Amino acid sequence: MALFWVTECMPLYLTSLLPIVFLPIFGILDSNAVCRLFFTDTLIMFLGGLFVALAVEYSNLHQRIALGTILVVGCSPRRLHFGLSMVTCFISFWISNSAATAMMCPIVKAILMEMDAQNSFQVYMTQEEERMEEGDPPHLSKVSMAFYFGVAYSATIGGTGTLIGTGTNLTYKGLYETRFPNIKEKVDFPKFMMYAMPFVSIVNVLLVFLTLQVTHMGLWRPKSDVAKQVKRGSISKSATKLVLQERYSALGRWTCHEIQVGIIFVMMILLLFFQRPGFMKGWADVLNTKHIGGASPVLITVIVLFALPTQYTFFRYCCKGPPFTGRSMDACISWIFLHNNTPWGLCFLLGGGFALAEGSKVSGMAKMLGDSLAFITVMPNSLIIAFIVVVSLFCTCFSANVAICNILIPIFSEMAVTVKVHPLTLTLPAALAISMSYHLPVSTPPNAIICGYAYIKTKYLAVAGILPTLWAFIIILLNSISWAHIIYPTIKKFPAKEFLEK
Repeated sequence: MALFWVTECMPLYLTSLLPIVFLPIFGILDSNAVCRLFFTDTLIMFLGGLFVALAVEYSNLHQRIALGTILVVGCSPRRLHFGLSMVTCFISFWISNSAATAMMCPIVKAILMEMDAQNSFQVYMTQEEERMEEGDPPHLSKVSMAFYFGVAYSATIGGTGTLIGTGTNLTYKGLYETRFPNIKEKVDFPKFMMYAMPFVSIVNVLLVFLTLQVTHMGLWRPKSDVAKQVKRGSISKSATKLVLQERYSALGRWTCHEIQVGIIFVMMILLLFFQRPGFMKGWADVLNTKHIGGASPVLITVIVLFALPTQYTFFRYCCKGPPFTGRSMDACISWIFLHNNTPWGLCFLLGGGFALAEGSKVSGMAKMLGDSLAFITVMPNSLIIAFIVVVSLFCTCFSANVAICNILIPIFSEMAVTVKVHPLTLTLPAALAISMSYHLPVSTPPNAIICGYAYIKTKYLAVAGILPTLWAFIIILLNSISWAHIIYPTIKKFPAKEFLEK
């Protein structure tokens, strides 16, 4: 399956269904046990998060948030770059990184077209800089590419900030809880958010922004050509602001639809955060029911979206007598829209990974691979984590993040058992590193989207990702040996007796 996922000789989603055929045939798991792993709490949480993100897109709330924030930040090239990066990162906390990138690309294009019309800076390369055949689309200049790189990289980084930000995080949650169901320290929404957001997301996105400013926009190099172009672009910022204001004005006033979706969106985040926050009793603890996973609070918000209408014009008929005007009411989200825009194949990809991980555990293969890495037990924990982060960053360059997560996390889980450390010590940094894909279009959807949308050549993307990858390695390593002990204090007390016995 790893070979098929990397080479894509079969569709990724079809490869993910192989455990249903082969695990029962090889006598590892029965069909019912395998199929149940394709419809778990984690998978439904992923689907529900996608539905709520699509509801935000359906109401057009994302455009209003993006344009409004950029107008507040400012419209000089450097401020625009900062605004686009930060807005994309924030949006990617709550919706998929691919949706956040796809949403921001038209906004970036509109800004660059206005910059070109105003001759603010060189938006496209000359024939001398990059030779173009007749009929080829023009190649973006270094400054222009910085805007698209900022959006793609910020979406990738933002996706690591919360459990619902990217499918990789939820894949990791499912793999971890499948392998270690008896460990008290779970991968829940508030703790994951507190672990990842401050440094892996916020500090990282600021470093990547500064890196692109230096490498592509001439920051601290005032005599360079790109710095002079950016300075010239600051002069025409008023014209750019006018264009963005026109786009924002075209959205009109806040609609009832947008307000309701915004409130429900915030409600979902609060429900997830205060389910079992750890520092206080959560609503799930107060209810004193059976164990409530992440799927329940996410799906209740989806149900509310289908229950509420986009507007309340029917109230005008409340005080009138019959006959009443017959008129159907649109809900805050449409099932047809969800059906057409949900990447259903990802459900198979996640489920296949869970089934593969369970089969690896039951058959003993994962333990065998973990034991084969026993030579690193003599190394300090920080060096082991560094080794794991490097392997994760390297592997994720060449294949889809979720597929690499399904391959590596079971191996690192068994390695944690061999080394006798808390599984979170090794697996959580690896899961975050697997999302940090900056070099190739195949690595992650945001990279593929900007390369296809703006006709950016892979060589420019590969070079631009060198320093961001270095920052990712440093931040994830430092985060795992310092901040992690504050958020997950129990990992310092490992190896725990009950864990080693089991």
